[in-house]
Amino acid sequence: MQPQPGNPMEAAGVLNPAAARGPDGHLYLFPRLVARGNYSRIGIARVQFDRSGDPIGVERLGVALEPETDYERRPDGGGGCEDPRVTFVEPIKRYVMSYTALSPAGPRIALATSDDLFTWRRAGLATFENYQGLEFENVDNKDGSVFPVPIPDANGVPGMAMLHRPLFPGTRPEETAGHPKSRKVDIHRESIWISYCPVAIQSADVAGGFYFAAHHRLASPIAEWERLKIGGGTPPVMTRHGWMIIYHGVGDCGDGTEEGRKLCYSAGIMMLSKDHPRHILCRPPKPLLRPDLPEERVGVVANVVFPTAIDRRDDLNGNEQFDVYYGMADDRIGVARLEVPKELPRGTSAAHAEEEV
Repeated sequence: MQPQPGNPMEAAGVLNPAAARGPDGHLYLFPRLVARGNYSRIGIARVQFDRSGDPIGVERLGVALEPETDYERRPDGGGGCEDPRVTFVEPIKRYVMSYTALSPAGPRIALATSDDLFTWRRAGLATFENYQGLEFENVDNKDGSVFPVPIPDANGVPGMAMLHRPLFPGTRPEETAGHPKSRKVDIHRESIWISYCPVAIQSADVAGGFYFAAHHRLASPIAEWERLKIGGGTPPVMTRHGWMIIYHGVGDCGDGTEEGRKLCYSAGIMMLSKDHPRHILCRPPKPLLRPDLPEERVGVVANVVFPTAIDRRDDLNGNEQFDVYYGMADDRIGVARLEVPKELPRGTSAAHAEEEV
């Protein structure tokens, strides 16, 4: 999917979609539609497939969410609904969309629910309990995604679990890029976290919003390709090995040229324990996808592969397979097919490594 000529809502790019299978069995994308001035809406598009089952295009169906509330709009007329993820949460039998609301205070995680993927009801901003001196509540936060089933926290209390990456001051890649290549990672401020909301699995009534607590730090940067930042990606999906997430990492382009000193966004993979996904089973040290294609290296933001959506392809013959949808250079949307191996490769599960990268 790429910007539609003459469509002002897509003048500055289509990127970073959510994806979900509807009650009708069709696959729907929820792309971020960017108008001039970085004003973003979340669209709806039905994915079209060829006879072999490969996605080949989309049919645009309108807009799912656009900035309307005070936490999505800014006093200067800016704002945005950005980078959604969608999960069907089984206990409440509803789709839950987590998205970035470009609020007056900065980017925050907002949530909405739907029965059919076409009508969305806002549930407000996610709110957070503080944790051991870390204040999540008034910190920029993006790339949230929720699990489809109840997940027990460290105390055994089941809840709706969300992966998220607080953007504490000084931890954006534009800031960490100025640090020496060999640096000490601040593991509490540069990590993907899992947080839990017990009440969300008890009722479909989310008028009171989502309050997350019982935080657990999942993973920090450990490899060169992600040394500047790691963050969320696709919502977690269950595989034969456990929960799988495709996440994003930021490093240097590293080709030795002026262009090469810019940031490079790539995608990696983690396998998490089926029963306790706060435990990492496998985390290969090399990225799954890097910006190699021209469409990934040249665009609104160069050198970006940014995974946000995943679709299970049980309709295909062969091994366990998924289609991963991702933003290409903040300009358009690509898709890659992932086959899950029968055996996990050797990798690292050093989620808590306090080492230099």
